[in-house]
Amino acid sequence: MFELRSASIAAFSLVLRSPDLQQLAQALQERLGDTPEVFSQDPVVLDLSQLPAPPQAADDGQLSLESAAVQLDFPALVALLRRFRMQAVAVSGATVEQLAAAQAAGLAEADVPAQRAEAPRVETVVKEVVREVIVEREVPVPAAPAEPSRTVIVDKPLRSGQQVYAKGADLVVMALVNHGAEVIADGNIHVYAPLRGKAIAGARGNTEARIFAASLEAELIAIAGIYRTTENPLPAEVLGKPAQVRLEGEKLVMEALKL
Repeated sequence: MFELRSASIAAFSLVLRSPDLQQLAQALQERLGDTPEVFSQDPVVLDLSQLPAPPQAADDGQLSLESAAVQLDFPALVALLRRFRMQAVAVSGATVEQLAAAQAAGLAEADVPAQRAEAPRVETVVKEVVREVIVEREVPVPAAPAEPSRTVIVDKPLRSGQQVYAKGADLVVMALVNHGAEVIADGNIHVYAPLRGKAIAGARGNTEARIFAASLEAELIAIAGIYRTTENPLPAEVLGKPAQVRLEGEKLVMEALKL
């Protein structure tokens, strides 16, 4: 009647620095309000490792109102993310109490690598969204390979809603990547046609990864968790032209290519 198989999925990791959902809602609105197409019911792992330390109970065993305020309301958080077309599926970096509350809200525990000691300096909490991978629990996610060991080639156009992930590899796309389509690679991404959808290179943190496109028109580009959306239009010198995208520190650099 059915069979169970192991699987891996690509997911955003939302790094939370405050349990204040009102603050988060405001940041999401400011960052994504005018670009709802950035997400399309994408799975999201809630990274709780950067939250303030959990409150301690008073001598009478009760939490003060001030301490209780720092607790996460997981059902409300899940509902908030759905408003922005994100589906919370799991948590990482949770305390025992947080994990119990998350599981009661229908979230799983994700086995993902620890965050870097120094988180990237960003403008808003939402900008700390990074692309990671959820894998089987018995196998921890390995460090990003310095050089992908293989190349995945796609020779057909990608329609809206389609996603291709080159795990541990470079990705070469020989045809159009339409709006709403998504190309992801642990290594570099090469698109020998117009790139109009989302392109995410260095998905596991490879900061040396690059994105190349014959015509750069992407609605989202990201390398190792640093990303840019249509909220910030592409520079005229690369828009619709052959171009490459690379990281310089924590800044995406876009350069026209002379072909």
